[in-house]
Amino acid sequence: MNNSIPKIQKIVNGEAYINSLRNRDLTVWLFGELIKEPVDHPMIRPSINALAKTYDLAEAAPELASVISPFTGERVSRFLHVCTNVEDLVLQNKMQRKLGQLTGTCFQRCVGMDAFNALYSVTFEMDEKYGTDYHDRFKGFLTKMHQHNFVVGGAMTDVKGDRSLPPHLQADQDLFVRITKRTNEGVYVSGAKAHQTGCINSHWMVIMPTMRLGAQDAAFAIVGAVPVDAEGITYIYGRQSCDTRSMEGGSIDVGNAQYGGQEAMVILDEVFIPNELIFMDGEYDFAAMLVERFTTYHRRSYVCKSGVGDVLIGATAAIAEMNGVPKASHIKDKLVEMTHLNETIYGTGIASSYQGYATKSGAYLCDEMLSNVCKHHVTKMPYEIGRLAQDLAGGLVATLPSEQDLNHPAIGKLLKKYLRGKAEFDTENRIRILRLIENMTLGRNAVGYLTESMHGAGSPQAQRIQIGRMMQLEYKKRLAKIIAGIEMEEPKDVVIDELTGYFERVFKI
Repeated sequence: MNNSIPKIQKIVNGEAYINSLRNRDLTVWLFGELIKEPVDHPMIRPSINALAKTYDLAEAAPELASVISPFTGERVSRFLHVCTNVEDLVLQNKMQRKLGQLTGTCFQRCVGMDAFNALYSVTFEMDEKYGTDYHDRFKGFLTKMHQHNFVVGGAMTDVKGDRSLPPHLQADQDLFVRITKRTNEGVYVSGAKAHQTGCINSHWMVIMPTMRLGAQDAAFAIVGAVPVDAEGITYIYGRQSCDTRSMEGGSIDVGNAQYGGQEAMVILDEVFIPNELIFMDGEYDFAAMLVERFTTYHRRSYVCKSGVGDVLIGATAAIAEMNGVPKASHIKDKLVEMTHLNETIYGTGIASSYQGYATKSGAYLCDEMLSNVCKHHVTKMPYEIGRLAQDLAGGLVATLPSEQDLNHPAIGKLLKKYLRGKAEFDTENRIRILRLIENMTLGRNAVGYLTESMHGAGSPQAQRIQIGRMMQLEYKKRLAKIIAGIEMEEPKDVVIDELTGYFERVFKI
C-alpha cells in the first residue's frame, strides 16, 4: 500500500472500471471477516455495478456524461469536471437524473464531484488571502485524476462524538479527523469518517473537515487526497436492510436485479498525506466556506432522487396495471401526486443550477437558497412517494413468499396460480415488480431513497438553518412597504436600485 498515483490505464468503460478494482490491498471487514476480493463479493458487487454504469453512460451519451478535460484534452467523466458555466451545472443534474433512472439506486459519485467543485474555488481564495499554493496543487491532482479517469470519493462526515463540543474539546480527539504528526514530506492523520458512500468502489478519497472550525481546531482543518489502499486505512462495511438476499442466489427477492448502494465506515490510523496532495493545512477560517460551498453543490445534487423516483413511479404504475386497476380514478390521482412530488424535487434542484454564478476562481456555484430548498424537499417527498407506492402495491409487498418457494417443484405452481393478478401478466413478473417496490421502500435501497434522503448532505435542520439565514426578510419588508405606500428613511430610488441589483444577480433579469 502507498500514497502515490496507482499505475492504472485510463478507464474507458464499465468493464475496465470493474477490472481496475481487482487485486488491491484493501482492508475491508464485513460480518466480522476480512474480504479478500470485494469485487466478487455478492453483497458488494451490486454497488460496483451501479458505479460502472456511470462509465457506460459516458460511452453511450458522451455529451451528457463526459467532458473534454481542460487539463488533458481528452474525454473524461463529467463527475471529474469543475463547472465553468451554467450549462455545466445543469448537465450535472440531467446526468444524475438519468443515472437514477438507469440504476434505481445510488451510483456513488456525486460527493466527489461536488467536493472537486467546492475545493476549486476555496483553494483559489485561500491562496489569495495567505499566498499558499493549494490551488495549483489541486489542479495538479485533478490532472492526474483526469489522465486515468478515476473515481474519487469525498470523505467529509466525521463521527463527531459529543455534538455539543467542538473538535478540540472532545474527550477522544480521534472523533474528528486531525493531523497527528508532521514531517518535511507531509502530514499523518487519524480519525474516522462515517456513512462513506462508495468509498471501497473509489480509487481515491479527498478528506475534508465536516464543520465550521475555530482557532483551537487548526489541527482538524486538513484537506488532502489519499488513494483508497493507502497504509493505515480500514473499511468496515455498513449493513442495509435485506442486504443478505444478494447472497442467497437468484434475482427476484433482491428486488433490484443488478444494482445497489454502498456505505462504509472509514478508519484512518496514521495515514500519510504528502505535501503535494494537501489542499488545506490549518486554515480553519476557510473550513466553513468549504463546507457551505460543498453542501450548496451537494444539496442540489439530490435531483438524483428524482431519477430513482421515476423508477418507483414506474413500478407503481406497473403493479396497478398488473392488478387490473390502472384506470381507477384514485389510482391515477395517486400517480399524479407521486409525479408532482418527484418533479418538485427535480425542479428546485435544476433551478439552483440554472441560477449559478461565477466565483473568483472561475468555477460556477449554484444558487444556495434553491439548493437548500431542493434538499429539504428530499427529506420529505420520497417518504410520501414511497408511502403511495406501498398503498398502491397492496399488502403483498410485505408478505410475499420466498423465491425458493416460487421455484419449488411442488409449491411453486400453487404460488404461480394464487399470486396471479390480471390474467395476461406473468405471475413471476408481478412478483418481481412487488419485490422492486419492497426494495425501494423497505429493503436495501430504502437506505438510499429514504434514510439517506433524510440525512445525506446534512439532516433537515441544517437546511432550515441555511434557508433561515437567506430569507432576506428586511429586503422583502421593503418590497411590501413600497407597494403599500409607506414612507421609508432611504430614498425610494436607492431602495429600487438595490432591489434591481439583487434581481439582476440572482434571477438574471
